[in-house]
Amino acid sequence: MRHIAQLAATLTLSLAVMSPQRALGQQSGPTDTDWNKLFTERITFNGYAQGGWSYSDANSEKTNSYNLKRTLLWAKARITDRWSFLFMHDFSSVVQEFYTDYRVTRDKSLTVRLGQFKHSYTMENPLSPTQLELIDVYSQAVLYLAGEGPDPLQGVNYGRDQGLMVFGDLLGDYVHYELALMSGQGINRRDRNNQKDFIGKLELRPVGGLRLGGSVYLGTGNAVGTAAWNPAIAVGDNYRRNRYAVGAEYKTRPYSPGQYKEARPASVRAEWLGGKDGDVKSRGGYVTTCIPVVGALDVVASGETFDRNTGADGWDQTNLTLGLQYWYYKKCRVQLQYTRCLCGENISSQDYNWLQAQVQVAF
Repeated sequence: MRHIAQLAATLTLSLAVMSPQRALGQQSGPTDTDWNKLFTERITFNGYAQGGWSYSDANSEKTNSYNLKRTLLWAKARITDRWSFLFMHDFSSVVQEFYTDYRVTRDKSLTVRLGQFKHSYTMENPLSPTQLELIDVYSQAVLYLAGEGPDPLQGVNYGRDQGLMVFGDLLGDYVHYELALMSGQGINRRDRNNQKDFIGKLELRPVGGLRLGGSVYLGTGNAVGTAAWNPAIAVGDNYRRNRYAVGAEYKTRPYSPGQYKEARPASVRAEWLGGKDGDVKSRGGYVTTCIPVVGALDVVASGETFDRNTGADGWDQTNLTLGLQYWYYKKCRVQLQYTRCLCGENISSQDYNWLQAQVQVAF
C-alpha cells in the first residue's frame, strides 16, 4: 500500500505542477475541490488478480496445486489532452510497464510511445490476460516467440521490452500500424549488445469486427540461458532472432465490459507464426473461439500447435482445449478448462491431461 500511495502522490503532484492555474501564473494554491477534481479527472487506477487450481498427469506424475498467477495494479495520468503516462506493477512478480505517450497529430494517425511496454509482435501479445480466452493466456507459439517466458534464450519478459514506438490509425480506423525500435533484452534489464530490434505491424479493418494483420520481429538476441533444442547458442552469445506472424480475428459485434450478461460477441482468432534463432527454425499456430451460449456463460475452444525445432524430431506439442467461463460481474469471471496435450518425445514421455480452474477479479 505504501508503493500505491507514493505513486498516487507523485502523479497528482506532477499534474498539479502542470495545471492551468500554474500556467497562468496564479499564486494561490489549489483548494480541496481542485485537488479532488484533478485526481478524479486526470488519474485513473485499474487492477486485476487471477488465481486458481490446476491438475496434470504429465510424465506419469499426477500433480495438483493452487496458484496465484497475477496481481496487477496500474495508474494512468492524463497530463494534457495529448500527453499521458502509465505505470504498471505486478505484485506477484516485477514492475511490468512504465511509459509515456504523446499524440503528435490532432487525429489518431501518429502517437509516440517511449518506455517499457507490451511490444506489438503478433495479434495476441498486446492483449490483456483479462480479455483472452485461455487460462494459460497465450498460445504456445506466442508464449515462446513473443518472449513471454518458455524460451530460455530470451528469459521471462512477459512479452514486454524497452524502446520507442510510433503507431496510429489511417483512413479513419481502416488501417492500423505500429513501428518500434526495441532494446531486445527484455524488461528491467540493460541491453547486452549494441544492436536494436525492429518490430513492425500492419492491420487492416475492412468491415466492423474483422481484423487482418501481420507482424515481423527482426533483431539480435543475447542469450541469458541455454536451450536443449538449440545447443549451438551459449549464454552470452549474440544470435540472429527473427520472427513473423500473420492472422485474423472476427467478432460479431462491438463489446463493452459492462455487457457481461448479454450482448457479448462471439469471436474467433487465428494466427500462424514462425521464427529463427541462429540456425534453428520454429513454427506454430492456433485457432481460438469463444461463443456465448446463455446468460453470462460462454463456451471456449482452442486448437494450437508449436514445434521448437523444425529440423529435429520430438520438439513439437499440440494442445486441444475445451472449457466454460461465467461472467459474474463486468470484467470478473470464473473459468474451467480441460486440455489434452499431444507431445513429442522430448517434451513429455507421453501425452497427458491438464485441468485448470481460475477466478478473475478486475476493476
